[in-house]
Amino acid sequence: MPKKIDPALGERAVRLVREHRSECPSLTAASAAVARQVGVGNGPCAGGYCKQISTTGPARGVTSAEYAEIKRLKTENSRLREDVAILKGGDDFLRGEPGPRNR
Repeated sequence: MPKKIDPALGERAVRLVREHRSECPSLTAASAAVARQVGVGNGPCAGGYCKQISTTGPARGVTSAEYAEIKRLKTENSRLREDVAILKGGDDFLRGEPGPRNR
């Protein structure tokens, strides 16, 4: 068995693991079945699948770049909501109390 696997064969193996994942009880079983079918070791199939999941995100289709952008936007949204709450609080403070000349 060669040390390096052809990238096309690796992509095919990962695609097959993804397709067979729902049919098998575990990732190990799916990768073992695909490894026998493709003719490579069990490790590269499972490792390639896990590596692809970590870079493309879970099955719902969110990539790591999209996840980082969503996280940044949520942080910015939280900060802006806090700013609005502070400004509303100041507005109520100024409206609720009379100024120094009206006391």
